[in-house]
Amino acid sequence: MSADKVTNGVERAADGFRAQPKGFATKAIHVGQSPEQWNSMAVVPPISMSTTFKQTGPAQHKGFEYGRSGNPTRDVLEKCLASLDNGKYGLTFSSGLGTTTCVVTMLKAGDHILSGDDIYGGTNRLLRNVAMNMNISVDFVDCTNLAKVEAAIKPNTKLIWIETPTNPTLKVIDIEAVCKIAHKHPGVVVVVDNTFLSAYLQRPLDLGADIVMYSLTKYMNGHSDVIMGALVTNDEALYTRLKFLQNATGIVPSPFDCYLVNRSLKTLAVRMERHKSNSLAVAQYLEKHPKVEKVLHPGLPSHPQHELAKKQTYGHSGIMSFYIKGGMEQSSVFLKTLEVFTLAESLGGFESLAELPSVMTHASVPAEDRVVLGITDGLVRLSVGLEDIDDLIADLKQALDRV
Repeated sequence: MSADKVTNGVERAADGFRAQPKGFATKAIHVGQSPEQWNSMAVVPPISMSTTFKQTGPAQHKGFEYGRSGNPTRDVLEKCLASLDNGKYGLTFSSGLGTTTCVVTMLKAGDHILSGDDIYGGTNRLLRNVAMNMNISVDFVDCTNLAKVEAAIKPNTKLIWIETPTNPTLKVIDIEAVCKIAHKHPGVVVVVDNTFLSAYLQRPLDLGADIVMYSLTKYMNGHSDVIMGALVTNDEALYTRLKFLQNATGIVPSPFDCYLVNRSLKTLAVRMERHKSNSLAVAQYLEKHPKVEKVLHPGLPSHPQHELAKKQTYGHSGIMSFYIKGGMEQSSVFLKTLEVFTLAESLGGFESLAELPSVMTHASVPAEDRVVLGITDGLVRLSVGLEDIDDLIADLKQALDRV
């Protein structure tokens, strides 16, 4: 989308969000992909399935020795991923939670994690039931309140973990402001889970984050056929530590999966533009529907952090939530009646999905916390896909008509 105005030195697109700078799609297609690196001169990087590599002498190799430690196909993907976030170093893992596990293993007993309160249910479970069992303390804080963030930092705080927009209530956190607060305290590392927006719509390293994290399973792969995670950073010391842990813990992806994600990145820019336009149209439709109580979508002016979203992102993706009037009975009827949207967990694929976080993706969040966060039985989360928008809206209409 071309820029049509400049505000405070930042180019803005017609919708008021940051204008996408030139070159993203070109990097996604070309960085790390040079045919000259292969004897075959292959334009599409080949899949290297070998678990081990010949050495010219003892401990003398050409960059690869054992598949867990490094792989040519994985190397191509990691270089491409790093470039999309304007980062120097990329690392991939066997899942998003495997990625989070690697970050947590940087810490030791007695350290403290400050986490956002509204995060992916699996991350919440990992921090509560794994990190805490390692004698790492964790506090969950509403990171939209910067005063609370500052007050929650302790002398032993080593990690601040945020998702923005949050999951599933779509709160938008000021990344730059949180990073400025965090970096007043030496040794505090800020990790931003950027899964909901992808590198196309938000680049946290540019806003001061130390590490950006992804469940590549979602938008970055976008085809619902790979489970994988990634980290990107510009900090060489952090990269060296994480690279050691990637190898030491063995949480690595298969070469075939790396090939698939590398393939998918080539269409990331065009896919995200369609996700962006489709979800906004769905949000605008639902906001006017008499059976909908409230719509949560950062692209709507009604969203409490709409202006912040315009400031730090390049638009919003296909993920959104809304409150249906009523509770479990109404949401169940709605979800069971959908035909184009599929009732299933996950998000970010080309197909549209719908789910009920209270009993699905966020069932592991303590019930009392779900109440505070607003994860009720009436909160429906949608992952708006790439189908024709008229078909998506018609499906929502017929399902709501039966509620």
